[in-house]
Amino acid sequence: MKKASIRELHIRTSELVREATGGSVIVIESRGEPVAELRPLTKTRAKPKLPDMSHFWKEYPQVPGDSGRYLEEDR
Repeated sequence: MKKASIRELHIRTSELVREATGGSVIVIESRGEPVAELRPLTKTRAKPKLPDMSHFWKEYPQVPGDSGRYLEEDR
């Protein structure tokens, strides 16, 4: 893992981006404190998997007719 200051990033942006494209992770520091990382992107982004909620919805009782009207009556 390579480190670079914000000033170095400003001056050598193209070079640092090429290094990151090659697989390097570059930590950007401001006054010696890490503030960001420059790293290569993966080719395919993982889509978040949502849980299967069908079993959850089957447990709820069915509302007869219009659910909006049912809520109005319940209030």
